[in-house]
Amino acid sequence: MYTQEEIIKAHGPYQAPEHFHAEWIQNSIERITIFPMQLQAFISSIGPDHEMAQYRPDSWTFRQIVHHLADSHMQAFCRFKLALTEEHPTIKPYSQNAWAASADSQLVPLQSSIDIIKAVHYRWVALINSMSIEDYAKGFFHPETQRDMSLGFVLGLYAWHGTHHLTQMERYALNQGWL
Repeated sequence: MYTQEEIIKAHGPYQAPEHFHAEWIQNSIERITIFPMQLQAFISSIGPDHEMAQYRPDSWTFRQIVHHLADSHMQAFCRFKLALTEEHPTIKPYSQNAWAASADSQLVPLQSSIDIIKAVHYRWVALINSMSIEDYAKGFFHPETQRDMSLGFVLGLYAWHGTHHLTQMERYALNQGWL
């Protein structure tokens, strides 16, 4: 479970600090490190009967959210590697809604994506723990948003992203009496 401050931050838009200092980076790394365990614990606590729940009408199902998290965090890991190994690359955006509507996101049990998240985060944490403070200034161009994104910004964005979706599901599950 999260602190009240983390829950409030997770429900609003991502807010990056002006400067990515060592303490903030370490906190973001810690959040990325523990996220797979938090997600696994939550999914285990609600059981498979609730995979098709939606936290609001016309939203993705819990299954689609977990598959989205795997898709999105795989993309982030690859984008980190691109930014660290190429000179300011332009990344390829993808349609999150189209991916969430694909057959695998709707039909495959979500444990497969939890396993992907565990493996990707394991490698991602090894990578980000090896980075210097200067490495977080490196980045990429995102053509969909038409902006440059530093790895410091993206690190915090994905620390927020996992918490954001997990707290959406947790709040719904609590309101339904599943937890």
